[in-house]
Amino acid sequence: MARVTVEDCIDKVENRFELVLLASHRARMISSGSSLLVDRDRDKNPVVALREIAEEKFAAEDLKEDLIHSLQKYVEVDEPEEDAVPLIGTSTGGAVDDTEVQFDRMSEEDLLRGLEGLVPPAASDDED
Repeated sequence: MARVTVEDCIDKVENRFELVLLASHRARMISSGSSLLVDRDRDKNPVVALREIAEEKFAAEDLKEDLIHSLQKYVEVDEPEEDAVPLIGTSTGGAVDDTEVQFDRMSEEDLLRGLEGLVPPAASDDED
């Protein structure tokens, strides 16, 4: 019974592996309470799912997208990016000129010397 159904489905979904994935996903949907789109005729859920695919009761691409969505653990939502906030204290009225930005450059040795000179707050002599 299922062999004939699979042969009917190959016209709709060319890859047999993808057909198995889609039919198993649809069978799980049916077992979780989704309404049937064809008569059951004493068939089990996988056969019903294959018959639904064979009779094109829904688009295979829609079922594929639903399968992908069900397997995703994190769904990224595209949100509009916030506009850049102007820097406080700029004299240009909010417009920032990138050519005036300067960065402090420090060698690794200067950084290490600066870190060695730091005193932990608990060992400071100023607290007496």
